[in-house]
Amino acid sequence: MRRLVRSWNDRLLLNAGYGKYIARHAGSQQQIKTNKEHVGDAESNGHGAKHCMNLVKKYDYENYLSTLLLPRELRRAAFALRAFNVEISRSVSGKTIEPQIGKLRLKFWYDSINKCFEEDSQGSYIKDQPVLRELKNTVGTRKLSRIYLRRLVTARERPVNKAFESLKELEEYAEQAFSSLLHLLVEVSEVRDVQVDHAASHLGKAQGIATLLRAVPLAGRKQVVCVPIEVLIRHGVSQERIIRGESGDKGVEECIFEVASAANTHLTLARQLHDQVPRLVRKIFLSAVSTEGYLERLRRANFQLTHKSCVGRDSMLPARLLWKSLFNRF
Repeated sequence: MRRLVRSWNDRLLLNAGYGKYIARHAGSQQQIKTNKEHVGDAESNGHGAKHCMNLVKKYDYENYLSTLLLPRELRRAAFALRAFNVEISRSVSGKTIEPQIGKLRLKFWYDSINKCFEEDSQGSYIKDQPVLRELKNTVGTRKLSRIYLRRLVTARERPVNKAFESLKELEEYAEQAFSSLLHLLVEVSEVRDVQVDHAASHLGKAQGIATLLRAVPLAGRKQVVCVPIEVLIRHGVSQERIIRGESGDKGVEECIFEVASAANTHLTLARQLHDQVPRLVRKIFLSAVSTEGYLERLRRANFQLTHKSCVGRDSMLPARLLWKSLFNRF
């Protein structure tokens, strides 16, 4: 039976280690019953880990690839955190979601964070929700800061129809929504270093700005574009022109260039700290590879967001991720 449990977890590529719950000798009927209960718990947790992997694979494919390259001992916790982030993002994304419904969903996830930190929460709804069950397991085995988890939720409370006033405001949002996740992943690795925190902050800002740019062609007119108002005014461009993204519109190109340059600056600042980042954390920062790839494709497309090379998947990303991982770069 212990081999079956281990086989289940091996197929998930996760080192769950549930076999320790199976007793070696069943001397009584009560012991057999207890063993069966532990097997059930192991299978339930294994299902939760697999659910998190599939969720990230479906909705955050690029980060799914980079997470697969993490060391085995970090992978399960990393997928739990990324799946939690996916669920939060899905709570407010989509053209048919009403603002009030989105707020209620965010409140559910915000309240669930406190539940995951409670020792007796197994009797609550946490054990029935696979992502929260995995998050609680991560919280129980790693020293995570509750404030970063909360920031992931509170950042999404910003109305989708509220424009960014300045680049600074855009960067602050990116740090809340994206850098917070990187800080949590660093905490999973148990690395505590100021320079690593600086690198995570810059990388999160770069990834956040690039992600918001990528969302412009898909968001539609219900969601305000991420280009700050000060940038639009400076170049005399309306949000409607940004959404249309017509080829040859120099004003739009200048706006996108300015915002993309801010992302590239933060990516460069993060990589300048490369030698001060431990090798283990460099694996966590592999998400920089997809950000760099998108910004480069955008540059080659003359900063046209609707260009075919900027709206599809990067077919070369798996190879580049593997290459960077082999040489411990990000």
